[in-house]
Amino acid sequence: MKLVSFNVNGIRAIMKKDFQTDMEELNPDILCLQETKAQDDQVKEALTPFTDYHIIANSAVKKGYSGTAILSKEKPLDVIYDIGVEEHDQEGRVIAAEYKDFFVVVVYVPNSGSALKRLDYRTTWDASFLKFLKELEAKKPVIVCGDFNVAHREIDLARPKANYDKHAGFTQKEIDGMDAFINAGFIDTFRYFNPDEVKYSWWSYRGGARSRNVGWRIDYFLVSKTLKDQVKSAEILNDIMGSDHCPVMIELK
Repeated sequence: MKLVSFNVNGIRAIMKKDFQTDMEELNPDILCLQETKAQDDQVKEALTPFTDYHIIANSAVKKGYSGTAILSKEKPLDVIYDIGVEEHDQEGRVIAAEYKDFFVVVVYVPNSGSALKRLDYRTTWDASFLKFLKELEAKKPVIVCGDFNVAHREIDLARPKANYDKHAGFTQKEIDGMDAFINAGFIDTFRYFNPDEVKYSWWSYRGGARSRNVGWRIDYFLVSKTLKDQVKSAEILNDIMGSDHCPVMIELK
């Protein structure tokens, strides 16, 4: 079973590029998208060519902002939208799809913003989202994927010293948030298989950052410990273009 996660930075924009061809070649069983930047009906309309999939979308109240989607070949047993906290449920950031053996959760974690204006909000978000995941995990194992908007360790960004505690995505509070997920028993699948590999999943559009590989690893697949032995591989697919992010993928045995 193949699962892919991709921050597409606008579903309508990326559909005009090679996205459909790229995804058809990958042929994932489940495809999780972040930053769709469209309302539910617009997401489904844009994804009309994906006829083999059930399409689930969760859009923000604010139009053209945030948003997540799951494309699944198998119809989920149940779908949960958002995390049940009013403060956090206005931006279409979470979908949880229940299957026979596990939940698949797509997340687009809030960015702390320029001048870290949203860092305190982000901190409360991380705690609330972890509580939501643990409540799901009490029922069955969890696979959670998406743009977590944090580089966990120095190996996960090209310029750690220049960014530490100064810029969104590598503050101590955000690092602590990711530590909390790991300490709660979730496995960072890419690091589990590739403990020393330097590979990024997001690059700024400025200054030719992607061509110079000045990037950040902020897109993850985390899995419950009980699923660890079922994960066959975890990859970052740097060669797929179309967004400022690239897709990440896991395969299950």
